[in-house]
Amino acid sequence: MKEVSYKHLEKMTDNTGIIQFAKYDNPIKESGYTVDDNARALIVALNADKGMKDLAKIYIEFIKSAQRPDGTFANLKLDENFVPDIDSEDSIGRAFMACCYAFCNKNSSSEIKETAQGIIKKTLPVIENFKSLRAIAYSLIGLASLLGNGFEDVQSTDDIYKIAGDMAERLNNAYTANHSDNWQWFEEYLTYCNAVLPHSLFLYYAVSGDKKSLRIAEESLNFLTDALFKNGYLSIVGNQGWWQKDGSIPTFDQQPVDAASITLACICAYFVKGKKEHLDMAKLSYRWYWGKNVNSLQVYNETSGGCHDALTSCGINMNQGAEALVSFLLTHQILENILNNNAQDTAEIPAV
Repeated sequence: MKEVSYKHLEKMTDNTGIIQFAKYDNPIKESGYTVDDNARALIVALNADKGMKDLAKIYIEFIKSAQRPDGTFANLKLDENFVPDIDSEDSIGRAFMACCYAFCNKNSSSEIKETAQGIIKKTLPVIENFKSLRAIAYSLIGLASLLGNGFEDVQSTDDIYKIAGDMAERLNNAYTANHSDNWQWFEEYLTYCNAVLPHSLFLYYAVSGDKKSLRIAEESLNFLTDALFKNGYLSIVGNQGWWQKDGSIPTFDQQPVDAASITLACICAYFVKGKKEHLDMAKLSYRWYWGKNVNSLQVYNETSGGCHDALTSCGINMNQGAEALVSFLLTHQILENILNNNAQDTAEIPAV
């Protein structure tokens, strides 16, 4: 794999956290900071080989500062104040997953582990009431990470297994209610980060042995990849209308976070099932960033170290914000780790 740079990550990060948006490769501090971006950035910083412990500390402190006394999070910080403009269950799920990953990660300092543990304990009662399937999936991935790495200091074994089992059951029930012969999916539409749903069920199977979850994970991921790899490359569900049941798949805009979602889910399936075809699809998905896409344009910017925000009907979005950047870097790290045979277990495969 080609070398990638972390210089844009460092440029986008100040003492508060990673800045949300950029104009070209210039951070727009006025755009603020989100829990979503800092959660993803935390995982990237912990995985980095270049000694980014200081950045990891910034990111987890941002997450901690965004958590309310009731365990929920204010997702957006503007002008030194947290505002409720874009709060969501999904952002809470991502924060929970990232903190579970940090708690279990061998690169985490004792300080980061302690901070992560405190956040996890406050968030556990919140995730049990989620309605969003993606929030449930992110949380389930976090729980699987805890179950795979020892978690007695967080919560009892029985409690974690029960919460994880309830979440897997809710995903499985959604699939049972909505799937058909021609539509093997959890909802009547596909939007963003779709692959996190089968991803979470693969991981749950890895720690529980639940065969129903495995079957649904395989069926739904196959449905997704069959639809998105038809032309010999990854073509993501576009955000202009999304993909509605009985409708066609919109081509644009295609966002880097979705390429990451599919790549990581395929890696997870490879880990669980050991089928080379899943690893091959992960490699092909990753090549989306390097020009193997509908526009034949490179999305990762080797000059700046950033990642362009989207493929569009006109070509490429020239801005290089946080979500695109950390999604790409995380995908690169995880795939490189797999190909170099450094990954040890499924708990090393987070989502975005």
